Amino acid sequence: MRNIIIPIVAALALGAATPAMAYDSGDQLSMQAALDVATGLGVVTVSNTEFLGDEWEIEGRDFRGRWMQVDVDSRTGEVRNVDRSW
Repeated sequence: MRNIIIPIVAALALGAATPAMAYDSGDQLSMQAALDVATGLGVVTVSNTEFLGDEWEIEGRDFRGRWMQVDVDSRTGEVRNVDRSW
C-alpha cells in the first residue's frame, strides 16, 4: 500500500507546484521542467524524451532499474499518466 500512496502524494504535490513553471517559458512547459516532474516521481535515469505537442513523454528507469514512462501536460505541468513495469 505504501508503494502506491507515496507516488500519488508526490504527483499531487508536483501537479500543484509545476503550473507556475509553465508560465516562465511562455505557453509551453520546458523540457527541463518536465524532466523535473518525472524525476520527482521516481525516474532516475532518462532514456527517451519526446515532445508530442500537448505533452512531454519521458521514459526512463527508477532506482530499482524498473522501466517508467511519465506523461506531463506541456501547458500546465500536470502529470497525465505514469506507467511502470513491476
